Amino acid sequence: MRTGNEPLHARSPLRMRCGLALWGLLWAIAGTVAFVMVGRPQWAAACAALALVAVTDLAMVIRHIHQGPHYQPGRDIPPYEPDRGRNDVFGMRNDRGRRRGSRP
Repeated sequence: MRTGNEPLHARSPLRMRCGLALWGLLWAIAGTVAFVMVGRPQWAAACAALALVAVTDLAMVIRHIHQGPHYQPGRDIPPYEPDRGRNDVFGMRNDRGRRRGSRP
């Protein structure tokens, strides 16, 4: 089932992104600690940078979750109505298979 009229109003699975960001953060921290222990500062710095990216993504996801159903609709909010060719923002074809403005 579609969760929005993509790409204009796509809905993001924020809970899954939150879990993946946490998983990545844990592995990046573990990698940083492991590479520091074996004396590889370049790899430790790379893992620390990756941990910083994961923390940033996690903060953004949590912010969007707290903003409510605009970003994370619940089960009681129905999906958006599909486009059905009425919106030609991206130059895609309409429901008759022709480009808008073309002659029959």
